[in-house]
Amino acid sequence: MAFNYDEYLRTDKMPTLWCWGCGDGVILKALIRAIDKLGWNMDDVCVVSGIGCSGRFSSYINCNTVHTTHGRTLPYATGIKMANPNKKVIVVGGDGDGLAIGGNHTIHAARRNIDLTYILINNFIYGLTNSQTSPTTPKGMWTATMERGNIDPTFDSCKLVEAAGASFVARETMLDPKKLERTLVKAFEHKGFSFIEVFSNCHVNLGRKNKMATAMANLEWIDSISMAKAKFDK
Repeated sequence: MAFNYDEYLRTDKMPTLWCWGCGDGVILKALIRAIDKLGWNMDDVCVVSGIGCSGRFSSYINCNTVHTTHGRTLPYATGIKMANPNKKVIVVGGDGDGLAIGGNHTIHAARRNIDLTYILINNFIYGLTNSQTSPTTPKGMWTATMERGNIDPTFDSCKLVEAAGASFVARETMLDPKKLERTLVKAFEHKGFSFIEVFSNCHVNLGRKNKMATAMANLEWIDSISMAKAKFDK
């Protein structure tokens, strides 16, 4: 039997406002399937999102949701968890939201090892606001704020939160939804601050402006910069 996503979505908000081919939809489906696998009651789940393309998660998933201000997802989520310690709190943000404007909050949430899950969707650009440089934009790439190519070094968000004290750290891509789903299950089961960075495509505001003419070209680029940890460690 096909998986019934309608049980977990606000169907009156469909179709989504994401660009065609956006990886956020793949990540949303993996998140829903992970919740389903754990058998959580959606009344016990709260999804907190910020500003950016990932901010739409709180509009589409049918549970308790909070759509916060830019960069402030983790302070809101911390308050929600402290007031409701038995509830499942999931935070969804982007690389700009979580590493630039909200970077300080990310560090301190990891340091405090708060019992919540932070999914940081890294599309390497400020996608919603039309291509400004983010802390993960690769050097040399064109952006609206660095038209001759980005000159800034990038953050490795996993190393950042690990150094700050996060007790669960993972990186996945939206290229393998089943593997992402399994990692999300592990993160949700973890007691403490669990952090998952998910590489995702923004072929509209990153890819096509950096000689990736199609969505597939952007996906192939993500694949080229990704490697399983077990293979990397060999």
